[in-house]
Amino acid sequence: MRSAIRNARRLVVKVGSALVTNNGEGLAVEALADWARQIASLAASGKEIILVSSGAIAAGMQRLGWTSRPQEMHQLQAAAAVGQMGLAQAYESVFSQNGLHTAQILLTHEDLADRTRYLNARSTLVTLLELGVVPIINENDTVVTDEIKFGDNDTLGALVANLIDADALIILTDQQGLYTADPRKDPAATLISEDRAENTALETMAGGAGSGISKGGMITKVRAAQRAARSGAHTCIASGREADALLRVAAGDSIGTLLYATSTPLAARKQWLADHLQLAGSLTLDAGAVQALKDGKSLLPIGVIAVNGKFSRGSVVACRSESGQEVARGLINYASNDTRRIARHASSEIEELLGFSEEPELIHRDNLVQIG
Repeated sequence: MRSAIRNARRLVVKVGSALVTNNGEGLAVEALADWARQIASLAASGKEIILVSSGAIAAGMQRLGWTSRPQEMHQLQAAAAVGQMGLAQAYESVFSQNGLHTAQILLTHEDLADRTRYLNARSTLVTLLELGVVPIINENDTVVTDEIKFGDNDTLGALVANLIDADALIILTDQQGLYTADPRKDPAATLISEDRAENTALETMAGGAGSGISKGGMITKVRAAQRAARSGAHTCIASGREADALLRVAAGDSIGTLLYATSTPLAARKQWLADHLQLAGSLTLDAGAVQALKDGKSLLPIGVIAVNGKFSRGSVVACRSESGQEVARGLINYASNDTRRIARHASSEIEELLGFSEEPELIHRDNLVQIG
């Protein structure tokens, strides 16, 4: 399966905070310059590269003299505002030395949750790639809130891979890859060379949190690989401290952990639905409705047991089994109050109950994607 990475034309490369800031000591300019050199080499060979870079908050912390990551949102936003300036300047400098222009793109979940803004972001990124510019993407930490943040740049990297139909996601970290257990605690742990991204057992192997500088950990990288696989993108997790790591991964060398995609890529609209991180509400379904969705059918009101949350027509909501497991999500045709009134009723009764009828389905199958 390493040939899948070797043959990839469009790559998303994500680099973590520990690498970008040399474990929080300040911007690792030499490392940035080395990645710029490798990306320039890949670009010269005909590959398109998008860089997702952590490090704004960590760089700001260093500039402000903070030794530990703050918990207050306004302090995190201030650190990001300070650090983003230095990060953008550093990247522009090292890439220009290699004959490449860069473009800074700051995103929030709202940018990708809104369909129009999602398409605009995609068009901008594709245009930049056509112009030979390297887009450098980070979460817009200066304005983000708990309700709209991605949470970690591994997830952001996967969302970007899906957004621009990337062939592969390369996650550079301070670890060699994914191990069968935490190698810092278990000397018997072994490096996983390859596995299916969709293998749910990988989450157990990935363990818990990362460092005090970064937001994620190996678990976020595994989940990012699972998310990227929905659009057919393969993921390689490798050490950014290995010599020529990017070039070697792109050449198909056996370094790091390759988590390859095996599922059929979702259609673009359904991929957008699957990538929603925040949902407006949820519906609890009976067993018959759950099975109908698994069979590729639309959701009818008669199969809804309970309605949770407040949402409007056109919102993205989760569909859950009686045990609470999400089985699908989609664009709902009725607001929450109306949905409650027609739940457990046949579609033929909608007009009598509401005084109008938008659609016979709560969620049409064309606007619904299965989860899990």
